[in-house]
Amino acid sequence: MTVRFLTRKYRPGPGILWGLVTRLTRRWMTSTNKTTVMSFGDGSHGALGLPMSQTGPGFDAYEPTPVSGLPPYVSTISAGHYHSLAVTSEGHVWAWGRNYEAQLGRGSLSPRETWNEPQKVQGLSQVKVRAAFASGVISAAIGDDGSLWVWGKSKRGQLGLGKDITEAVLPSRVEALTEEDIIKVSLGWGHALALTKDGKLFGWGYYADGRLGKIGEFFETSPLDSVASKVESSGENSGSMTGAAEGLVFEAIEKEKNMPIAWEPTSIKELGDVKFVDMACGLDHSLVLDSDGTLLSGGSNAYGQLGRVNQDLGLLPVDMSFIPVNIASGLGHSLAICNDTSSDSVDGLRVVTWGWNQSYQLGRKGPQSVPLVVEGLSGETPVSLSGGRVHSLAVTAKNEIWTWGCGRNGRLGLGSSADEVEPMLVECLEGSQVLQAVSGFDHNLVLIAE
Repeated sequence: MTVRFLTRKYRPGPGILWGLVTRLTRRWMTSTNKTTVMSFGDGSHGALGLPMSQTGPGFDAYEPTPVSGLPPYVSTISAGHYHSLAVTSEGHVWAWGRNYEAQLGRGSLSPRETWNEPQKVQGLSQVKVRAAFASGVISAAIGDDGSLWVWGKSKRGQLGLGKDITEAVLPSRVEALTEEDIIKVSLGWGHALALTKDGKLFGWGYYADGRLGKIGEFFETSPLDSVASKVESSGENSGSMTGAAEGLVFEAIEKEKNMPIAWEPTSIKELGDVKFVDMACGLDHSLVLDSDGTLLSGGSNAYGQLGRVNQDLGLLPVDMSFIPVNIASGLGHSLAICNDTSSDSVDGLRVVTWGWNQSYQLGRKGPQSVPLVVEGLSGETPVSLSGGRVHSLAVTAKNEIWTWGCGRNGRLGLGSSADEVEPMLVECLEGSQVLQAVSGFDHNLVLIAE
């Protein structure tokens, strides 16, 4: 790649950039403290892991609430669209929430009334898991040997187990990656990305709109791109607009069912010998960060989530003047922690957002398709970011959580259902040592050291 959209004279080398990325995640990946997992937001699918008596008739939690039934030493957490995962320091995976697609890894006959109860995932007794990841319909775990295991159901090849394999009720190893040391996985609705220890990138699932680069032979714009103009021109209020958008999105997803699929992980080589340090999947778009500090995007650009003027299909540079060091994605918006030497934060790190902003999930004013700084977090040093359907959150170096966007079902953890146009501190967690916070579509998980 020779195209660059960076204007600063200073540019970190691969080693420095990798150091920044790993520093941002080291504190929760290596934690051996006694911990508590908390949840808040929409509990209708059981993803909060809370008994009905605690969440009330609405099945929602408006403030972070402890999840009972988990071991005391959880090292990392992950939120799927409608379910949740936790990995213990002993390498076991626990799951709760939606299980219609067997994404909880507890068998297909698990009673519906038990889905909200955290239970250990079956079939991984011989694997010491170091991290887990989830989408709407599948879950994935990485073993301490770099192996990748998946379970759930996906008609779009998201399991990566081979042609026409659409179901794995219990964890199955992704044999196509046997020779690779996997360190991270990110999952969209119908696609997946995997990053190796030596910086290689693999993709599988639905690929026609370039969300996996150019690994296939058939390319066309996703049906999802046609919904943006309908939503933007509807003239409805925020709540009605969000509902209309969701309906159009799922209608377009149905149209994608007959689109081309990569059934097994395929190396993304179109970028040459570039090494990657991070990646993130939205519902139908992808972000990948190379070791030179260039951020690339591909897939649907229905809401400007690709952050670039160039509308060609494939993984192409995002138009930004910052140096990203960590990236995340919501359903239709993108987030990045960027190095900015003009910042007033101690480490010169700023939060930058772009994409869908119908419910204020960008946390700032200005053009939604242009990556811009979230000024409401000026003075804070961001450690990690996460995006949901229409909300976002950030964890700072002060062990604080800030949330913004749609507040429906209490998904901002602020004690109300009000939307917030800019970042707000989750005050009830002040004084807590927050190790990690992640967002599903409409719920959130927080990992706290005791």
